[in-house]
Amino acid sequence: MSTKNFINLGVPAKIAAVLTTQGIDSPFPIQVDTLPDTMAGKDVLGRGKTGSGKTLAFSIPMVARLSARTNSTQGAPKPRGLVLAPTRELATQITNTLQPLAKAMNLRVTTIFGGVPQNKQVRAIREGVEIIVATPGRLEDLMKQGLLKLDGIEITVLDEADHMADLGFLPGVTRILSATPRGGQRLLFSATLDNGVQKLVDKFLQNPVMHAVDEANSPVSQMTHHVFEANDAEAKKLLVFALASGTGRRILFMRTKHHAKKLAKSLTQAGIPAVDLHGNLSQAARDRNLEAFSTGRAKVLVATDVAARGVHVEGVELVIHVDPPAEHKAYLHRSGRTARAGASGDVVTLSLPTQRKDLAILMRQAKISATPKSVDAKSPEVTALIGEVAPYVKPSAPASQPKNNGRSTGQNAQRKRALRESGGAKNQQSTRPGSKSHSQEAAAGRRRRQNSR
Repeated sequence: MSTKNFINLGVPAKIAAVLTTQGIDSPFPIQVDTLPDTMAGKDVLGRGKTGSGKTLAFSIPMVARLSARTNSTQGAPKPRGLVLAPTRELATQITNTLQPLAKAMNLRVTTIFGGVPQNKQVRAIREGVEIIVATPGRLEDLMKQGLLKLDGIEITVLDEADHMADLGFLPGVTRILSATPRGGQRLLFSATLDNGVQKLVDKFLQNPVMHAVDEANSPVSQMTHHVFEANDAEAKKLLVFALASGTGRRILFMRTKHHAKKLAKSLTQAGIPAVDLHGNLSQAARDRNLEAFSTGRAKVLVATDVAARGVHVEGVELVIHVDPPAEHKAYLHRSGRTARAGASGDVVTLSLPTQRKDLAILMRQAKISATPKSVDAKSPEVTALIGEVAPYVKPSAPASQPKNNGRSTGQNAQRKRALRESGGAKNQQSTRPGSKSHSQEAAAGRRRRQNSR
């Protein structure tokens, strides 16, 4: 922590007061380094490890600078600040950080992302909003529909530009930035400058000031890494259930959506309330599961790499790589869900003997030093990480539903939704066994057969 305070760095008193109510009294190093330049309107290229406080590093100057200048347009305010993020989860997290600061300065914020109907987002734009936090796909879609213009943008932020490159978003990001006025302030935060990120810097940032608080992809010092090797798949399963049984929050990472969903269900059935987070979930389900995890109704989140960035929940004491990731950057981003903002945390990677060689390469690339240990669910190293075992929670029984020809109404609803999305609901419904039209067709068939005799 720095001995400087936000007021000394030029942050308006109202914003500093909001931070104080949140328990944030002293700026973090990346904020100390970047705020003098960002508050002065300079373009900044920032790099800081996960959990370093970069969201506030760009949120504070955006709100402060926009509030210092009145909106010159008549009627509903036009967007003047834009934050681009690679995922819905990160966009939501950024909005949650921006909202209280913006409210204190009479600015409005809205979030734009795909996977949900656009009506609410379009209504917010029409009613007037100063700051937009968006994922590139939905934002560009609204622009193409003529529902949103970026000609009033004064400050643009690209957060986790390297991840946007990994997801193939850079062509869309380039088109979006080209739609913002030249000469506006631009802030880019990225762990690395590979995969085309440097091209964005060269094209859109004017004389950027570089701030690298930490070495790229450096691990967090308060994070303790462990590699536990199980003898076989069954021993690994017992290890997973044991490590998930503590009282504190923990995130378990899996390679696939199917296995994440399956493990969350199995843990819940075993008396360990767990929720899943992956790409197959609707936005409402994602929000519901994250809320359960954030409030503590579920102490375990089982996730794919969709949660490796952008999910910030206080007090995650343990991250478990049930399936080791494919590459070292994913390892570091997954691990970064713990030991955030100066807190400590543990990271466990589980492996089988056949994964020993590949895991050693992964850890070396991530610059992590952790000696593999052969353990079981009762080993001292494991029980120390479990800590106090949480009480058994009886799984809630699924609500009984009337059956409809062997199919539950919930399944029918799910089936109808899928058919509607494919455009085949009307035809399918008309010939469903048991429906009126189906009976009529059957009767007509019998008459035809009788007539042909």
